[in-house]
Amino acid sequence: MKHVLALSIGAALLVAAPALSAPAAPPAPQFVRGTVTAVTPTSLNVTSREGKKLTLGLTKDWTVQITKPVTVAQIVPGSFIGTAEMPQKDGTGRSLEVHVFPPGVKLGEGHYGWDLKKGSMMTNGTVGKVVANKSGSAFDVSYSTGVRRIVVPAKTPIVQIVPGARTLITPGAKVFMAAIQTPGGLITNSVAVGENGKAPPM
Repeated sequence: MKHVLALSIGAALLVAAPALSAPAAPPAPQFVRGTVTAVTPTSLNVTSREGKKLTLGLTKDWTVQITKPVTVAQIVPGSFIGTAEMPQKDGTGRSLEVHVFPPGVKLGEGHYGWDLKKGSMMTNGTVGKVVANKSGSAFDVSYSTGVRRIVVPAKTPIVQIVPGARTLITPGAKVFMAAIQTPGGLITNSVAVGENGKAPPM
């Protein structure tokens, strides 16, 4: 599923198509950013960043990812990264955050709309040459349909995504989730949580 960042919402959450019809397109994920208020073995209550109180179902195999702050030195040629970015007039993207995927993990490849800020985009792909200076860094990100130059200002949040334990998801934890709307409500199989109480930046 193209837009899912956290590791991962899969085909099991697709809406079944009626018999004898063409297969239904996967439902678009909804991104939830907020603070956990309650946890059960099968659900998660969250107050979203917009102040909405939400209840999300958890699949039996739900997993946890930690967004761990790292330096720009962790981004090297060959790294697979995602970055929420703001398109610039010169055709580049100005990064709002960067998340580095674990080795061998490539999810959400491409360049598409994102909702971190109005007008923001998400670019996921493989890093080429990295150029660093006092004001920040710049690198090309290659994906299946193109290459995009990304400028990363010096104070941009940069995180590494690493596996975590379910015990980290407790009331007060700041989380990010991609969820699917089903007839029974929103459901997710992956929860990202920031390290040391910080919110996931994406």
